[in-house]
Amino acid sequence: MGALLAEALAALAAAGGGAVVQAAGTDAWQGVRQRVAALFGGGDAERGRAELERLDRTARALEPGAATDPDRELSRQEGVWQERFEALLESVDPEDRERVVQDLRALLAFVAGTGEDTALATGNALARDGGSAVTGVKRSGGRRPARAVNTGDAEAAGAGSSAVSGIVTE
Repeated sequence: MGALLAEALAALAAAGGGAVVQAAGTDAWQGVRQRVAALFGGGDAERGRAELERLDRTARALEPGAATDPDRELSRQEGVWQERFEALLESVDPEDRERVVQDLRALLAFVAGTGEDTALATGNALARDGGSAVTGVKRSGGRRPARAVNTGDAEAAGAGSSAVSGIVTE
């Protein structure tokens, strides 16, 4: 496998890890869960069930209040799934690798198409002297779902200042 191909597969695996973590706890989770289990299970029902259990452990680990350091757990879970996707991509022969790549790209498209704005493990919002700051999701109108998890603190100092940690719809 060439260096360029290896880099492309590593980037795809990283995106897959991010997609699993991004989808956990959202309406897209069941669809992601089934797709990932099928990808790793390869048609083997027992392996598929094992993957579903592994995915459920990931979702529980990312629930609000489940980890003492949510940012670290988020990064850890992304890394776990990135490594698993990398190992899968490296373990299959070239013909099967193309199918796995297509399935992984379809998973990424599914997560991207869920239409949910998501903010994960953001920094702090600090507004001063009449300014405004948001750490999370800020959007105009619409009824699209949104999720903000482990957003930072919000602090507004001075008259007319506003700071929000979470979701703002204007």
